[in-house]
Amino acid sequence: MYLIKKKRVLCPTIFLMDIVAPRVAKYCEPGQFIIVRIDELGERIPLTICDYNREEGTVTIVVQVIGASTTKMMAMEEGEYLHDFVGPLGCPSELVTDDVEETKKKKILFVAGGLGTAPVYPQVKWLHEHGIDADVIVGAKTKDLVILEDEMKAVAGNLYITTDDGSYGRHGMVTKVIDDLVAEGKTYDLCVSIGPMIMMKFCCLTTKKHEIPTIVSMNPIMVDGTGMCGACRLTVGDEVKFACIDGPEFDGHKVNFDEAMERMKLYRTEEGRAMLKLKEGDTHHGGCGFCGGDK
Repeated sequence: MYLIKKKRVLCPTIFLMDIVAPRVAKYCEPGQFIIVRIDELGERIPLTICDYNREEGTVTIVVQVIGASTTKMMAMEEGEYLHDFVGPLGCPSELVTDDVEETKKKKILFVAGGLGTAPVYPQVKWLHEHGIDADVIVGAKTKDLVILEDEMKAVAGNLYITTDDGSYGRHGMVTKVIDDLVAEGKTYDLCVSIGPMIMMKFCCLTTKKHEIPTIVSMNPIMVDGTGMCGACRLTVGDEVKFACIDGPEFDGHKVNFDEAMERMKLYRTEEGRAMLKLKEGDTHHGGCGFCGGDK
């Protein structure tokens, strides 16, 4: 059982929790994720790690209410317990595994869309702690949906807020801010984009135009989180990958976003899942080692 040490509502549909999970906190790194179950019959919910405190043994998660399980989770309060909190899963961001001195030479831009602000934050914080200031664009539909602004201000080199309706910060999509920054003379060696699939797709089209290498996190398409369900199968270049075990981060200019988004639609129905399994055969599953899909 895992204690909910802290809970904070960030906006009407998004909340933050600090969970006491010492073993996860000891080993997790920015870019990785965990799987939560509220009770022993609960749905498995993959969630990216927003922050961690190794000394206190806590891991911070940010959750958006989108269904029954997350609605039940939002109703939980400090002092209650989650049944399962498994991780860290997935691969850490390359920014935290690459040579720090080489990373210091790069000009890095982060683009966060909506809930994507949560997994962007630990990467920007990690860089800041190692003397590297990155520019950050945070996009949301409206002012009320902007999250973690103060936390991001504390670690970003420059923070640019933009809203679709112009109710806060700049007016427009994150792609317009990228164009504006380049037009102002900004240059970047790397972009990291995390958010809704459609946002990451158009972000990559924009950065490709400006010849900025781009990393994306494909966590939005994960379901099982351990390679067994086949939900997060995607094509990267000419290779089949699985977001949960090979990622969740990939070269955004090589990801086939249209295919991934179409698979998401099909996967929502039992008939669609059966069709994907038939069509994809042995490559439908990941390399969990148990389901046989890796053979």
